[in-house]
Amino acid sequence: MISDRLFTIREEGDSVVILDQSLLPHQYATRHLNTLADAAHAIRAMLVRGAPLIGVAAAYGVALALKEGAGNKALQHACDTLAATRPTAVNLRWALARMQARLQPLPVAGRRAAAWAQAGAIAAEDAAANRAIGAHGLALIERIGKRPVNLMTHCNAGWLATAAWGTALAPVYAARAAGLPLHVHVSETRPRNQGLLTAWELHEAGIPHTLIVDNAAGLLLRQGKVDLVIVGADRIAANGDTANKVGTYLKALAAADCGVPFFVAAPLSTIDMACPDGGRIPIEERAGEEVRHVGGLDRRGVHATVAIAPETRPVANPAFDVTPARFITGIVTERGVLPPGEIGAWFR
Repeated sequence: MISDRLFTIREEGDSVVILDQSLLPHQYATRHLNTLADAAHAIRAMLVRGAPLIGVAAAYGVALALKEGAGNKALQHACDTLAATRPTAVNLRWALARMQARLQPLPVAGRRAAAWAQAGAIAAEDAAANRAIGAHGLALIERIGKRPVNLMTHCNAGWLATAAWGTALAPVYAARAAGLPLHVHVSETRPRNQGLLTAWELHEAGIPHTLIVDNAAGLLLRQGKVDLVIVGADRIAANGDTANKVGTYLKALAAADCGVPFFVAAPLSTIDMACPDGGRIPIEERAGEEVRHVGGLDRRGVHATVAIAPETRPVANPAFDVTPARFITGIVTERGVLPPGEIGAWFR
């Protein structure tokens, strides 16, 4: 799927190495995380991003924290610190709850080794779940009766957002491996331009794609240039309402109007059965600086940030929106595909 040099997170001695995604797609660089503070910053500042990867990074953050002491106070402090980094992605709290459940009953002397083992297990399970999502999503792509198949996605839900394979892009990689001709429309996803990461991924994998501005999506759907929309998720409520990167809701509305199937791909860890509906999902409000400035490379190839609005200009910067279940054709998880109203069956 990708070369050996490409990864999102891995252990290295008593540290963790991440791919610094804040520099992509212009620069490939890694960074070492050595402390709890390093891990919290990496999540908050989006050096790692994507709901599944945030969960994995949080689990490793607990392991890093326990290097300085593994008592109850230290464990609780680590979990509280990491939980406060980002509010919307439920995988973060899911991973922390799993770490606490595993570590709390153990003697203090055994917690550090157990923390590393558990974090590694969470990462491995995420990779396996995403590969299964790819297989189930491939079946959806194969049913489309034309070639090449034209897909559309939003934000980045590829291997960069996970421990491996990705969620929304896992079926794309599976289709490529199966020799199925396809093309992907990739929206830029302002203001963080995470669609550029999807385009970078697809370029690395040799998959045909076209980068579009966010607001071009409706026109392409209406023109019949899209056969299937598939996106990731940061939290799925018990009724199937889904939070994903802001702009997803608009694509779902356009897809519904044009009769184009709209699927959400995510591991079961993204489904929050304690959250009854999308109205209860907290929406992260990020700094206005992200809207007032645009980053990129200048003519010398040096990374630069350009102001597009005065610092005094009022802005709103919600990071996510919620797509009601009625606009979602199906939820693709490692266990298969179900209509959003039936996802509770996976938890009975």
